[in-house]
Amino acid sequence: MQQTTNTILMVRPINFRMNEQTAINNYFQEELKIKNAEINAKAQHEFDSFVEKLRDVGINVVVVSDDKLMDTPDSIFPNNWVSFHNNGDVAIYPMFAENRRLERREEVFIKLEEEGFKINNIVDYTGAEDEGVFLEGTGSIILDRVNRKAYCALSPRADEDLFIEFCEDFEYTPVIFTANQTVDGKRLPIYHTNVMMCIAENFAVICLDSIDDKKERKNVVKHLKSDGKEIISISESQMHNFAGNMLQLRGQDDKRFLIMSGAAYNSLTKEQVSKIERHCAIVSSSLETIETCGGGSARCMMAEVFLPRA
Repeated sequence: MQQTTNTILMVRPINFRMNEQTAINNYFQEELKIKNAEINAKAQHEFDSFVEKLRDVGINVVVVSDDKLMDTPDSIFPNNWVSFHNNGDVAIYPMFAENRRLERREEVFIKLEEEGFKINNIVDYTGAEDEGVFLEGTGSIILDRVNRKAYCALSPRADEDLFIEFCEDFEYTPVIFTANQTVDGKRLPIYHTNVMMCIAENFAVICLDSIDDKKERKNVVKHLKSDGKEIISISESQMHNFAGNMLQLRGQDDKRFLIMSGAAYNSLTKEQVSKIERHCAIVSSSLETIETCGGGSARCMMAEVFLPRA
């Protein structure tokens, strides 16, 4: 079992803009005072440059285009609706925003099968939407695949019971907590776990300051340390620059890379950078428009593919 893969799925946007349905509880989103067509063109440019950088270091990027018939402004973030596992299982997740449910498309699976991957079984949690219950993929769930632990910060988009059901189905030990951010002077839940933490092979980047409950914070630290992870702590302001929204991947010659946005990289201190670089190289790319309007960053754009080869 490996923590990292060298293949990811990415969805090239066609109608990218600020999604009013997700802005309700995604406090990272901001409005840009430019036309939607211009926002989409900028997002496409950022997307294409990012894909090129990933391919340059030998990461296998499978790109699917968004469907222009659908109104799916957030399709650029596929890791929220699907995850691909090494036993050939695919999980499909219930989404908070109604227009995000349209992102779930069979063409994605057909494309991966054409690329030589094998899908054995689809585990579908989307029925939970009827009960108003959500769990948004590897946005809500951070997987330590080697130690079989799943970390989840509860929020309107991450339901505890459904998370526990996922852990039972996929044989993970759940590590549950609440992570908050300050919005207009109030402490409110962070919408996705993957903006405040990232687990790599030998280290974890995490905003411990966002876990207000001391017992919960201690428990998370205990799990990470007992699994031999070096903890690289980031501040809340670094988290707001998406420094928690990172993903470790394998590239050419099995070399490890930590992928992040330009804003995330620029927010890190020299000491944090050198701690990361002791473990692996860093690849960063400017995702300014995507981050501002979408309220998500590099990690959200990549759905890891761990499926077996056919």
